[in-house]
Amino acid sequence: MLSRIAESLFWIGRYVERADDTARLLDVHVQNLLEDPWAEEDAACRSLLSVMDRPSPPPDVEVGREHVLDVLAYDRFSPSAIAGSLVSARENARRAREIVSTELWECLNATWNQLPTHMRPTRPHDYFTWVRERAAIVAGIMDGTTSRDETWSFMVLGRSIERADMTARLLTTRALAGSAGPGWTTLLRSCGAHEAFLRTYRGTAPDERAAGFLLLDRLFPRSIVAALNQAEACLTALEPVTDRSGIDDARRHLGHVRSNLEYRPLMEILDDLPREMELVQRACSAASDAIRGRYFPSGAELTWVGEAL
Repeated sequence: MLSRIAESLFWIGRYVERADDTARLLDVHVQNLLEDPWAEEDAACRSLLSVMDRPSPPPDVEVGREHVLDVLAYDRFSPSAIAGSLVSARENARRAREIVSTELWECLNATWNQLPTHMRPTRPHDYFTWVRERAAIVAGIMDGTTSRDETWSFMVLGRSIERADMTARLLTTRALAGSAGPGWTTLLRSCGAHEAFLRTYRGTAPDERAAGFLLLDRLFPRSIVAALNQAEACLTALEPVTDRSGIDDARRHLGHVRSNLEYRPLMEILDDLPREMELVQRACSAASDAIRGRYFPSGAELTWVGEAL
């Protein structure tokens, strides 16, 4: 497979997952601000922008939910925003048109065409719901129409790394907000994990178990450990380990942070959750850089060409 095609497949997985997870995170954040009249909106919005690695306005400028939505939801030219991620996913699918299935291309293209009509609704929740539904359709088409070969491995590899990173950011926002933030039940629902959590623990359970479920559960696909395991499996499928004395950098980064989570007491992780989640994000970034260097070498600098395709 050509490296440019492999790179486009990798980023299709990442961008669709980024749009989905950002919609989930913002839905929880906006809903919490609407329900809590005593919430310090400026501090909460600045904290969210920081967690999402976006610059905040100067201290003398009031930051509200509208600014957060403009930056993280509706910006079509930033790949870190929901709209920009969907645009970027469609652009990468166009570049890999000879590899991706017709159904997947048509789904991403239709999402891109429908995007202007769904942006800035009266209720942001409606936009977030639409994004999550489109991402679910993309995931279903990927699962149902892609052979389990390199095409599948690169797309799921990108999706898994992005999922681990974004779940870490979601947990970070909860940890930083403390008692003023959304409850664990709300957080579980935003990840589609509430029913699975109740089935696992047979009813009510303390907050520590809810956090542990999103961190460590090996069977729930949106947990950090499950996503890291899936990413490692994709790397093994792409290039089985043949050197008994070593392992490649991407698997080393992912395996180290996964082991750091799996083989430590849960309460030890929760005692300093923001720092632990920062380590997960750094490992995902380092693994992504290692994958780029190993599979997508290019001397040309990539430039964003906009939407005039």
